[in-house]
Amino acid sequence: MTPVPPPQPTRAELAILRVLWKLGPCTVRQVHESLRDTQDKDTGYTTVLKLLQNMTEKGIVQRDESERTHVYEAAISEKRTQRDLLRDLMDRAFGGSATSVVAQALSMKRASAEELAEIRKLLDEHEKRGK
Repeated sequence: MTPVPPPQPTRAELAILRVLWKLGPCTVRQVHESLRDTQDKDTGYTTVLKLLQNMTEKGIVQRDESERTHVYEAAISEKRTQRDLLRDLMDRAFGGSATSVVAQALSMKRASAEELAEIRKLLDEHEKRGK
């Protein structure tokens, strides 16, 4: 039987995942403080706690209960989450067209010379794998 992938994270859950991916395993307080420092609005401590509890139930994060203060860590990788979210967006909003996704992304914000060089490198690598 194929394992069921965890559900896609909500916007608030994704903000928490970004903290966990950046800092590694964290307590609720550490996640709360990081969110407070990086967001325009203050998400309350109890809201962060409830979100982490819900994310644990969904299988998005894992909780270490071996100490008095529980520690949470991401159960899904950043790369996999980005890929799954982009695949869903590409299918729903762009009819599955990678060209449309890239064109729209590049039209939204001027890419730096470094970003364009990295994109060219990725395209070259992709082309070589296809041959």
